[in-house]
Amino acid sequence: MMKVGIIGAGRIGKVHGESIANHLKGAEVAAMADPCWTGDSRAWAKSMEIPVLDDYHEILRDPSVDAVLICSSTQTHAPISIEAIRSGKHVFCEKPISHDLSEIKAVMQELEKHPVKYQVGFNRRFDHNFHAVRQAVADGRVGDIHIVKITSRDPDCPPISYVRVSGGLFMDMMIHDFDMVRYLTASDVKEVYVNAAVLVDPEIGRAGDVDTAIVTMRLSNGALAVIDNSRRAVYGYDQRAEVFGSMGQVAVENDLPSNAVVSTANGVTAEKPLHFFLERYMNAYAAEIGEFLNAIRDDEPVPVSANDGLQAVLIAVAANRSMAEHRPVKLSEIRF
Repeated sequence: MMKVGIIGAGRIGKVHGESIANHLKGAEVAAMADPCWTGDSRAWAKSMEIPVLDDYHEILRDPSVDAVLICSSTQTHAPISIEAIRSGKHVFCEKPISHDLSEIKAVMQELEKHPVKYQVGFNRRFDHNFHAVRQAVADGRVGDIHIVKITSRDPDCPPISYVRVSGGLFMDMMIHDFDMVRYLTASDVKEVYVNAAVLVDPEIGRAGDVDTAIVTMRLSNGALAVIDNSRRAVYGYDQRAEVFGSMGQVAVENDLPSNAVVSTANGVTAEKPLHFFLERYMNAYAAEIGEFLNAIRDDEPVPVSANDGLQAVLIAVAANRSMAEHRPVKLSEIRF
């Protein structure tokens, strides 16, 4: 039985705890650590029969723990990663590894010294829809890739308190889509150009961020990509992708509660998309942890590496520079 420690008892830590307990055989949560337990979180852990700790170092010192999941706040990801790597634990780290490129470099340098697995949490790679797009592209069914389109729109804005510490739209929200472009095309990004605005909530602008953006990219394989993001889609969580190429296209639409379409004299109606990311991607969260644990058991490469985490952050840094300087920015300009 593989033993896993979870660091961080927030929403995503609980998602992974439930995934391991309910969906993954051959693994168990040995403990969950958080310095700021709430009554509700303690009650949840008790219901899951997960031991609670205040100090994550107890997990790192426990020789029976094989792997740790870092689900704490973003500013802690890199330092805890380095501590965990040095302790000999395999590491799953939620995105991003850090907003700071020098911290990501330090993590990658530490990985060169220690033979542990390190996976970054880009869960959308494990969604059944996007996996089908990737498979069609990999099988050559669309030919040479010409255009990639990704739409990602949240049902509503996060709290302003979160916006202020999130790293901004590109580092927090669109970073998933940057990774998705690389995943669907198996190609790196060469150049980024941003148009962005505050169209949803003026408070987001006052917090120094934007809530609506269109990003165009040139890829190493010659293809062009476009991503559109909005912090508010009144009809639900909007997640779509299309890859167009020399032999055709592959596209996926939103997941719906059902595919029923009601047609009457008053009109034709269908279900709205699933409301938010937990509903849409719960199975993907379980799948990504399952593949992480399989990589440990089978001594195989993890499906999402530290370099994948780095590349998404580099694109986000380039996007922020493009927005600030109103020009296309090549990734080669970003020093790492």
